[in-house]
Amino acid sequence: MAVRRLSPDQPRDFAFTPENLAWAKETIAKFPPGKQASAIIPLLWRAQEQSGGWLPEPALRHVADMLGVAYIRAYEVATFYTMFQLSPVGAKAHVQVCGTTPCMLRGAEGLIDICKRRIAEHPHELSEDGNFSWEEVECLGCCANAPVVQIWKDTYEDLTPEALDKVLGAFARGAAPKPGSQVGRKTSSPEGPPTSLADPALYDGSRLGDWRARFPELQEGGSGAAPAAEKPKG
Repeated sequence: MAVRRLSPDQPRDFAFTPENLAWAKETIAKFPPGKQASAIIPLLWRAQEQSGGWLPEPALRHVADMLGVAYIRAYEVATFYTMFQLSPVGAKAHVQVCGTTPCMLRGAEGLIDICKRRIAEHPHELSEDGNFSWEEVECLGCCANAPVVQIWKDTYEDLTPEALDKVLGAFARGAAPKPGSQVGRKTSSPEGPPTSLADPALYDGSRLGDWRARFPELQEGGSGAAPAAEKPKG
């Protein structure tokens, strides 16, 4: 994993909004006494959401102060987990392209080419209008529907370069493209119609009796029926 550093351009300060502050206090209260520091990940995530998708350094100090931990503890968490963005991201979309083996075999390089053409040549660079950014990440957990990108909290699956181009176009217009499979697959079902076990009668109950015709020896009195148990002597 590449070295992750805080952006040199930082806001002067950070404070939770009243709504987020109330949420943060409720979250901290869920942990037993002496274990409040365990709330650091959800609090940092909420701070990132409030800051437009990235985690500024003043937010790290703010969360650390709330939890009573040293600043370095917050820095360690933020720099270790790639879910935290350490520099500004696109205002409309930050695109995370999965580059792990299944996605790469299914065309992730073509998705990266779209990001380079539409957004910026290099990862973590803002587009000229500031609305988009992108990066390559490790497995997003949708291997059966590769290739995949994640934008904010949603995944967009079964992508082609043309499909990703349409998704980015929708974000550019301010629309909300439908997440999930872009070819209509349900969960991890195969592409296209079923190729096996496709007979509807398998599922409507009409073939429950077929086994009697196929295996007559298993029916009562058949040649293959198990012998009756002998009565005990005596």
